[in-house]
Amino acid sequence: MKIKTSKILKILLPILLGVFLVWYSLSKTPLDELIEHFKKADYTWVALGVLCGILSHLSRAYRWQFMLEPLGYKPKYPNSVMAVFVAYLANLGIPRSGEALRALTLTNYEGVPFEKGFGTIVAERVADLIVMLFVIIATLFMQFDFIWNLLMTKLDPTKVIFLLSAMIIGGIALIIFIKRAKKGIALKIKNFIIGVFEGATSILKMKRKWAFIFHTLFIWAMYILMFYVTMLSVADLQGKAPVGAILIAFIAGSFSIAVTNGGTGAYPLAIAAAFSLFYIERGPSEGFGWIMWASQTLMIIVMGGLSFLYLPIFNRKKNL
Repeated sequence: MKIKTSKILKILLPILLGVFLVWYSLSKTPLDELIEHFKKADYTWVALGVLCGILSHLSRAYRWQFMLEPLGYKPKYPNSVMAVFVAYLANLGIPRSGEALRALTLTNYEGVPFEKGFGTIVAERVADLIVMLFVIIATLFMQFDFIWNLLMTKLDPTKVIFLLSAMIIGGIALIIFIKRAKKGIALKIKNFIIGVFEGATSILKMKRKWAFIFHTLFIWAMYILMFYVTMLSVADLQGKAPVGAILIAFIAGSFSIAVTNGGTGAYPLAIAAAFSLFYIERGPSEGFGWIMWASQTLMIIVMGGLSFLYLPIFNRKKNL
């Protein structure tokens, strides 16, 4: 059986990127210094951070039920939970592969058609994206003076104004172009935007929309809380990071996870880069990034691995 080169590259590239980023991170902060941060860490806070992470995933699995119910499907909650953990485990290997595996898990064990299950996952990701945008906007408002001064210091003010003007004009031109689209890639973009909008507004039409909104906010509250409490495990960071720095670092870390395979190597670099804007030392910042990434990744490996093994056992009666 021949395997396409593109498929091999799709598997190997994220792994190679992760290896490179790990090497690059360790080249910036000596390994013995990182080990020292791990030794000195207060693991009570780390454990509390892991608990927040688990609660967010349990809430995500419960929220998924609200999306499937209007379609006529009521999967067992344990299956939804295990599907979520298996999905996160898959994302450590190949970015975004977990969404397909998550839908496939319910297809195999609950009889939910793949396309319907996958559609609900896309819709809930839209809800997550909206909350993420609110977090970014809130951070921009809270740290507007800091961010503006940073841009003015790092960039020529004339260039900043020109760039903002170009972005506004470009955005208006793109909207007009897409609205008039009749074919080609512009039409695909238009349909995608319409689909995202419909997915977002469909949430408001759900029978249990307030429960869905509550769980969405709870999930993100747990994300931010697990970031904050884990940071408290590093004594050298306590009292040094203002709220704005924490939110900016949280956003940077979230993006690093989204664009790589689980943030391997990239997450500590993103945290250190964000904290450096506030003149916080690189060593403790990167040490915290590695502690945060390692604890959450270990949790995913354990819970995802156990879920993968227990799924067929839990559903064995159905398979008999």
